[in-house]
Amino acid sequence: MIIDAWMQHPTVRFSQHDTFGSLRRWTGQEALTEELSIAATVGAMDQAGVSFGLLAAWHGPEGALISNEEVAGWVSAHPERFAGLASVDLTRPMPAVRELRRCVAQLGFRGLRVIPWLWEAPPTDRRYYPLYATCVELGVPFCTQVGHTGPLRPSETGRPIPYIDQVAIDFPELVIVGGHTGYPWTEEMIAVVRKHANVYIDTSAYTSKRLPRELVEYMKTGSGRHKVLFGTNYPMILHEHALADLDSLGLETQARDLYLSGNAKRVFKLDV
Repeated sequence: MIIDAWMQHPTVRFSQHDTFGSLRRWTGQEALTEELSIAATVGAMDQAGVSFGLLAAWHGPEGALISNEEVAGWVSAHPERFAGLASVDLTRPMPAVRELRRCVAQLGFRGLRVIPWLWEAPPTDRRYYPLYATCVELGVPFCTQVGHTGPLRPSETGRPIPYIDQVAIDFPELVIVGGHTGYPWTEEMIAVVRKHANVYIDTSAYTSKRLPRELVEYMKTGSGRHKVLFGTNYPMILHEHALADLDSLGLETQARDLYLSGNAKRVFKLDV
């Protein structure tokens, strides 16, 4: 079984966002001009043998690029393939807390994702802290981006040290999943993951052959095999492309199974 811990079904407004110009240049993809059927995303998963995905909403200063309601609709249409991750307006802390509670209690979402570079606010910004407390109370992970910013925004907000390290110290019960490997600060991210029991890494935005060597070596260790989740950042990277050359990582059977699905099942409390 394969579970994608970081993916999104793109809307036109998400796809056409100006910050993604660099990603379009790297991948050769064109921005959408009409809405894409969820069947296309399911088909991409099927082609690579991916069974399940954590489908995220996106909210930025301009509003919802992918709304919680849209995600809920796609999850409702394919509950055997998707679970939702909420996104909220960071500038309005109390409405954000209420929306997170609604998404988890009423829509069945499995976590919260906030993208720091969208807000140009690192994870230690005071506006995150009510959301962290709410995640702990609800028993759901906080998902975020670590490492440099591929889109056309500053990268400082993605540094694992001091930001993720400090949040994990302030909220030791909070489960944190840092997507995009932390590159070029991957060693920092691994150090933070080793230090804190509830901090994890996902490999979204990287194909198997582009994963940082130090991360692959960590995944082979007795502790590291329990702390890394497979992700794609679909549609930037198609599932089939992300999984190509998986065998070249040289993971033992247990480490491979944990990476591809076992860790995501445990972290997001998935019964799939």
